[in-house]
Amino acid sequence: MSADTGHVRRRRTALAVAAVVAALAVTATGCGPEDDNAGGDPSASHSAEQDKKKRDLGLPENLPKDLPSSLEDLDKWRNGEWKNWDRDEWLRRAKEFINPVIDDLWDPDRMKDADGNDRKVDEDEIDDGGSGGDTDEGHTDPTPERVPAKQVKLPYTKSSPPVGKVFMDTPQGSMVCSGTVVTDPRHPGKSNLVATAGHCVHAGRSGGWFRNVVFVPRYNPKGLSNAQLAKAARKDVAPDGVWWAKYARTTDHWIRNGSKTGGKGAPQDFAVMKVRPEDRKSGPSLEETVGKAAKVNFNTPRVKAIPGLTAHGYPAAPPFDGTKMLTCAGKPARLTLDPRQPTMYRLGCTMTGGSSGGGWLSPSGRELLSVTSVGPIEGGWLAGPRIGREAKGVFDSLSAK
Repeated sequence: MSADTGHVRRRRTALAVAAVVAALAVTATGCGPEDDNAGGDPSASHSAEQDKKKRDLGLPENLPKDLPSSLEDLDKWRNGEWKNWDRDEWLRRAKEFINPVIDDLWDPDRMKDADGNDRKVDEDEIDDGGSGGDTDEGHTDPTPERVPAKQVKLPYTKSSPPVGKVFMDTPQGSMVCSGTVVTDPRHPGKSNLVATAGHCVHAGRSGGWFRNVVFVPRYNPKGLSNAQLAKAARKDVAPDGVWWAKYARTTDHWIRNGSKTGGKGAPQDFAVMKVRPEDRKSGPSLEETVGKAAKVNFNTPRVKAIPGLTAHGYPAAPPFDGTKMLTCAGKPARLTLDPRQPTMYRLGCTMTGGSSGGGWLSPSGRELLSVTSVGPIEGGWLAGPRIGREAKGVFDSLSAK
């Protein structure tokens, strides 16, 4: 290898990354300049600058070897190629979460047409290990009574739960889940983190990461009907803006075991997104914009120690239409789908698909203990993972970004 080869390769990589910045017109979170190398090695400073640009774009730390081709693919995506998303191609390429901002992609009409990304469990999948014993592990309590979902008081304001809708493009089409703004210990009072379900960002064992993933806090605060939403101004549908997932992580268990239907992977069906606003490079964080955030409780408290939980979400499957935020409150019960995994929480609730990923909050509303993962085919209850060590690893990895 000649002495100049490495320099040429670095220069081509830097130019290619710069091309991404220009071609994609990505809105990035504002950060200060890299000044640590002032007066030092120019190439090191240049490399640090390019690393920063890659982070702002949400690109993988190690870019693929076929860099020009990959950048061309991203450029195509930015300019409408997502409309021709081929499932087989997605299965091959969606190993990295790459989510460049596409301005105005999610307009009110497109949002209202997204389908609920729900997962149904057959009763035969439930491990009926009995409801006796003092421990939660391996036990399943009797099926809870149906609890009618209640609407959150309109309009949604900063006093409402910090909940919104998660939109994503999948090989099956545009879909919707729910999500919750959660605190970030590394950025007190200024969190940009959203908790949701793993199946809202990743297909599990049969595929990869979804695309065009966004979070819309306090979606449709006035409770407009679907007919009204089709003609509504964006500010009336997304008053706090549209926040694009810059990074997303879910558990290894979900990636290895998660399925589109049924309960496989559900005991670890948890994900976190780090988001950025679509319409600006700097300014207030998501937590500051929404006005509050819930602290994630990773201690997996026993069911008997929990006085009550309230599940939140935007159910979109009949009899609901995804236009309103609903809740179900009650004392959780135990549900075992996989005796090798932590027992799940279960609540009686009539919410349907679209509520997936919605936060289960403590009576005070200040702590998040779970997110909606699955429900039965005939409806009537919801189940969520007891988020513990593996979920905390997911959370910490995004908090550190």
